[in-house]
Amino acid sequence: MMPDPVEFYFDFSSPYGYIASEKIDALAAKHGREVTWRPFLLGVAFKTTGGAPLPTIPLKGNYHLRDMIRTAKYHGVPYRRPTVFPISSVSPCRAFYWLDAKEPRRAKDLARALYRAYFVDDVDISGADNTVAVCAKFGLKADEVRAGIGDQAIKDRTRNEVDKAIARGAFGSPYIVVDGEPFWGSDRLDQIDKWLATGGW
Repeated sequence: MMPDPVEFYFDFSSPYGYIASEKIDALAAKHGREVTWRPFLLGVAFKTTGGAPLPTIPLKGNYHLRDMIRTAKYHGVPYRRPTVFPISSVSPCRAFYWLDAKEPRRAKDLARALYRAYFVDDVDISGADNTVAVCAKFGLKADEVRAGIGDQAIKDRTRNEVDKAIARGAFGSPYIVVDGEPFWGSDRLDQIDKWLATGGW
């Protein structure tokens, strides 16, 4: 019996989700696990939790700016603070689910490319044009991606995936579930590593 995959919920505008995206597959593979990637929309989750984007929160917002640089360096992940932050992640989320429906493994690589475009190359991926451009650079056909982002079935799937993520308990990014045990934040990667190794404590 193959063990259940690790569930990785994330928002494309989340810097901590970005850091986790660079680490989670290798971490899981070390313990013989696959990872199921599931982007969702934090803005929708915030409506449920009463949360707000970090930059809008007094004191915490300023701390976050320092913490992101420090955390990225700690994990050895390249990072440049985006000029526009936060952003709507609807377009990259739809692009992911469009490709996931056809090539799930390749969709993970696209997610990484979109994340790096935003958090390394400072490309505002909130708009369909920039999302399509990143997808084209990744090797996908621009007209197909654009059609996919606008397809009602993909819009419906994205909405359903967001609803399922929130029903699963995802209130922040990254939100990682291992055998039913939830972990919130890239600062929980060490705990996830030990949990996978030991089966929990």
